[in-house]
Amino acid sequence: MSARRPTFVGALSCAVATVSIVGAVADQVKNPTEGTFYERFGKRACDIAISLVALPVVGVATAVCGAAIKAEDGGPVFYNAPRVGRGGGEFTMFKLRSMKEDAPDLVMEDGSTYNGADDPRMTRVGAFMRKTSLDELPQFLNVLKGDMSVVGPRPDLAREAELYEGDEVRKLSVRPGITGYAAVYGRNSLPWHERLALDVYYVDRVSLGMDAKVFAKTFSTVFGQEGVYVDGEACADGLSEGCNR
Repeated sequence: MSARRPTFVGALSCAVATVSIVGAVADQVKNPTEGTFYERFGKRACDIAISLVALPVVGVATAVCGAAIKAEDGGPVFYNAPRVGRGGGEFTMFKLRSMKEDAPDLVMEDGSTYNGADDPRMTRVGAFMRKTSLDELPQFLNVLKGDMSVVGPRPDLAREAELYEGDEVRKLSVRPGITGYAAVYGRNSLPWHERLALDVYYVDRVSLGMDAKVFAKTFSTVFGQEGVYVDGEACADGLSEGCNR
């Protein structure tokens, strides 16, 4: 019985955190019957259209990367990552595994998860996928499911969402994205709270023009490998199940 206690306690803590986050954003989530035509209908229509077009590329890339992941260490191809979505509810975000199995979560002083070029948790295949963002491609399935949008704030772990300050919680008023304003204008090189400020900036300016601008900028950011890794040192003062980011 005692062997199961950590799992139960971890699940209970996660549930309490999720309820707390949902309560914090309940009054701030945009009403789906309000907003511009694009926010109410157009954005979702664009998400579905882009995801359907991307599926063949996603399928081929996943097959190739999956084979490389298996060949390197024989571990699972996917990491089904728990993340906080629109309204504070938790969902499972699909990713290709870029880290070693059972890698611990290295936590920065600001509470965000460490992501550095010298990260010892990353596999060789994972390092390549991280630089090219290939590990994120399965998230087009999340977009089709309605958990995510093509463009929106990148989703955080529940423990990270608990550390939001001021109006940072407002990033949860829209669906999280595969790419986003903060993801292309700074990416991981900016301090975490500065990225959150850019997320809120995006939330206040959601439009077809803004999304088209972010989507176009994504290609130059990825191909130029801008801001892939965080600056600074990790402090391993926390271990959690959100390890294989």
